[in-house]
Amino acid sequence: NAQVRLGEWKEAVKSYRKAIEQRKGRYSRASNNLGVVLLREGRWDEAYEAFISALRQESFRYAEASFNLGRLFAARGENDLAVREWRRAVAVDPDHEAAAKALSNTRTAGNIVVTSRSPRSTPSTAADRTAGLGKNTPLTSSVEAGKPARVGASKLQRVASRPLPAYTVDPETYALMQRGRTARERGRNEEAVKDYRRVLARMGGYFPPANLELSYVLMTLKRNDDAIATLLQVSLRNGREIPISHYHLGRLYELRGELGLAEDNYSRAAEAHAESNIQFILDVGRVREKQGNLAGALMSLEQYVTGMERQSQKPEWSDDRLTALRQKLAASPPKP
Repeated sequence: NAQVRLGEWKEAVKSYRKAIEQRKGRYSRASNNLGVVLLREGRWDEAYEAFISALRQESFRYAEASFNLGRLFAARGENDLAVREWRRAVAVDPDHEAAAKALSNTRTAGNIVVTSRSPRSTPSTAADRTAGLGKNTPLTSSVEAGKPARVGASKLQRVASRPLPAYTVDPETYALMQRGRTARERGRNEEAVKDYRRVLARMGGYFPPANLELSYVLMTLKRNDDAIATLLQVSLRNGREIPISHYHLGRLYELRGELGLAEDNYSRAAEAHAESNIQFILDVGRVREKQGNLAGALMSLEQYVTGMERQSQKPEWSDDRLTALRQKLAASPPKP
């Protein structure tokens, strides 16, 4: 925690991982705090695994980890999942002020609303579509037993994105959705796939939250082709509202060696999340370098370093990496 307060994020990650390893993975507080640092660093996938690990160790009765996982979901634009975690935090600890405040400042944008209507995803009113998390919702995750870790915002240009709608479902569909979520968070992935697919069948084949969450399970199961097909529906129909779908598509295309598609999707994610996760720019630069586009890779790295400098968080490795990439570019033959 002292390293977190001093802003020594890299060392903090090492310390928390070492502490967890020493206890053979059974150290929920360290897992939660590791997740906070990773969230602060923009390493969202790793942060998710840390928070889920902390919650599983405590049978999902760990209010601080639920609160922090909710912050991660909110950062990714998955507001209904964020609300689910904050409600769980308050249920476990009614005195958890941060979770209660987050709930009080959350409106319907991106949430799933239960109604007696027949199953169909319907957007909310125009007023709801323009309302997301309230302006006073806390934008930081707290390290347990330590001081809050402030998440700075980069100044990089951000592409305009559309506000999330609210989704309307009937009670049975909502219950299936929650079953799928519970199965997923507890590692019962095949069961989760079945529940999410039942939701999709009831919703006419497409329901953005179910498609997105199903894709995560499919990726865990290494069923990447199915995951791509599921994510493509989201990115093509609601990519502006749910840009995190582009990031996951970028990952999957990179794994398949389809680097042009990976770059395109990473770029869309980087633009949409410029204020919340500058790390996506590194993904863009990495696939550009793999394609031999050294000038583009250098541009991405320079953009990343500039953004980090604005947050007073310039990485120790950045100067050496910039020098190496510039030398590599200078030594490369000119393109015809």
